[in-house]
Amino acid sequence: MFGALFEVRPQSAISGHNDVVMDTSSLRLTTHGLVLREGTNDDLAVMQELFDDPDVAYRTPLESPFGQAAALRYLRSAQQARHANDRIHLAITTDGHQALGELLLNRATGSIGYIVGAAHRGQRLAVRALRTMTEFADTTVALPRVILEIEPDNHPSIAVARSAGFHPSSSAPETVTDKGRTYGLLTWEHTLTTAERG
Repeated sequence: MFGALFEVRPQSAISGHNDVVMDTSSLRLTTHGLVLREGTNDDLAVMQELFDDPDVAYRTPLESPFGQAAALRYLRSAQQARHANDRIHLAITTDGHQALGELLLNRATGSIGYIVGAAHRGQRLAVRALRTMTEFADTTVALPRVILEIEPDNHPSIAVARSAGFHPSSSAPETVTDKGRTYGLLTWEHTLTTAERG
């Protein structure tokens, strides 16, 4: 399951909107039956299993093949982006340990991306993780708009977007060339209403 392709406030916990819990020493979001946490060196082998997949290679800009060296480069890049407050990458887990996929928020663009490993699909992990990150982006980061960028033929990801409360935007499709193919990306958006913001 592939979706498209952030300053953390110094508070020990934030509750209220769906009881999203945040630990700023190591970002951790707990809601919708999931625990989203930052990646560590212990995840390198699992990252290879999740990302070294033909579908992931086709739908994302990740390296392919995605071996140990690629996993280490990716983790270091994610850690640097977090330190610079550019992006947050969180492992999708149900127990706080075993990574089943990954979710990221790009603070500059307001875009969220997600991947769920092939062996873990069919559990609504992507929908639940997307809702969690969207709530966090809306209420804690206070982004006025959160977006996904999805290929028109990526029907599973479109279904996730709809289930998580996103709708097609009026933006023109973006044309991207990557790994020798050119394709369009449609923008899906989520905007919090005044009532939802409280």
